[in-house]
Parts: sequence; structure tokens; C-alpha cells
Amino acid sequence: MKDKRILYVSSEVIPYLPETEISSMSFEAPRMVNSKGGQIRIFMPRYGNINERRHQLHEVIRLSGMNLVINDLDMPLIIKVASIPKERMQVYFIDNEDYFKRKATLTDEEGNLFPDNDERAIFFAKGVIETVKKLNWSPDVIHVHGWLASLLPLYLKHYYANEPLFGHSKIVTSVYDHGYEGTLDEKMMEKVKFDGIAEEKISVLEKPTYNNVMKVAIDNSDAIIVGSENIPDELVKYLEDTNQPVLEYKKPDEFADAYEAFYQTEVLV
Repeated sequence: MKDKRILYVSSEVIPYLPETEISSMSFEAPRMVNSKGGQIRIFMPRYGNINERRHQLHEVIRLSGMNLVINDLDMPLIIKVASIPKERMQVYFIDNEDYFKRKATLTDEEGNLFPDNDERAIFFAKGVIETVKKLNWSPDVIHVHGWLASLLPLYLKHYYANEPLFGHSKIVTSVYDHGYEGTLDEKMMEKVKFDGIAEEKISVLEKPTYNNVMKVAIDNSDAIIVGSENIPDELVKYLEDTNQPVLEYKKPDEFADAYEAFYQTEVLV
């Protein structure tokens, strides 16, 4: 992995959020690449329940300041950064007052999904890509974790299809058993279509269930990693029918060699 550039884009990363399969792997995988001489960048949303003082987040003025258009509305993009102590790893945070100020991640106190989670996902995908463009940092691999990050493959392959910085980048999506009940906003497909993405590419988003959102990510990725021991049967079947290389689930104590080999032999080819 020496000198390879890996961009990790995740809905959650420890130590900024509680430990889950996603937040743990979004820390352990970049740490593994870092230890083997690779270059990494990590991006996640700046949820309002992240303690900025404790984790020493600070705004990066030279990266902030642009507006992203989400469903015909201008939404300001704020970029913050922090370092994970002892690991020599920086984490970039995508922030916006409307989408990420609330003191919660994806659901309210009653466990209900926030009604604008679909727009937050669009904003996060665009925000990551625009920030990487400003950094002028061309990744060899982009590894996506968590459903809030799952629109990134779609936007890279279509909305940013002609962006030369990502011309050789390969996209890997990890599929987890950490979804949501019900659906995102029923107008989600229209909001994505507003960005000029053809309806046939996103027709399953007419009903934006967790499984359907992940199908869009799978369709637009170059390789897939199964991140949980058990994932929904519908997604198991979908992966059986895909043409992309798939790495089956690996336990935390055995993932490192398997991920490195998968990157080298199935993705970076």
C-alpha cells in the first residue's frame, strides 16, 4: 500500500461517535493503510453531538465558503478538521448549519429518521467531492462506509463524471447491517434528478429504503466489501448477481491482510 492514496468517506468514525461496526472499521482500515505507508484522508459529517472542544475541531477557512445547490437551494459548506491523537491521521468534517447543527446524528429522540436525511446525504456526497477537489488530492481508492455516505459513488460516476481528479479513482463500498426502518423522503429521487442524473440510474429510489439506497451505491462502485456478518437477504441476493468483485465478511482480527490484498489484487488493477 506504500504511497497509495485512499480516501475514506464514512457516516461515523471513532473516537468522534460511539463504537459500532461502521465507526470502528472507518478508523481501523485507514490506520492499517497508514501503517503500511499509504496516504489517507478521512471524511465524515460534523453532527451537532460531536464535542468540538474535546476533539479540537477547527474550521479550515481556505476550504470553507462555497455554496452547494441542494434541490435548488444554496447551502453553505463549512469544513472543519481534527487529528486523531497518536495515529497521525486527520479527519475532515463536512458541516452546514441547517443539516448538521442538531444535537443528534440520524434520528430524533423518539428514534424517527430526520425528514431531511436524503438532502443531508446529497450534501455530504457533494461536500466531500468538492473539498477533495480543493485539496487537489487525487485518490487511488475511495472507500465508502455507511448509508449516509452511500450517494458518493453515484455522484462521482455521474454528476462528477468528467472531473479529471477522479479519473483513475476506484470506488469500494462496504455494506453493513446498519440500516433504517421505513424510507427516506419520498421525493428523494426528484432531488437527485435535479442534479441531472438520469432516472434510469436511480429508479429504485422511487422507494428509498435502506436496501434500495445501498443498491444504488453497489451499482456505482467498482468493488464491494461485506462489512457485517449478516446483511439483509435482499442485499445478499443483489451481491450474488453483481459483476463487481466482492470481499466476504472478515472479523475485526483478520480484516487487515484481507483488505490490503483486496485493494491490491481486485481494486487497484
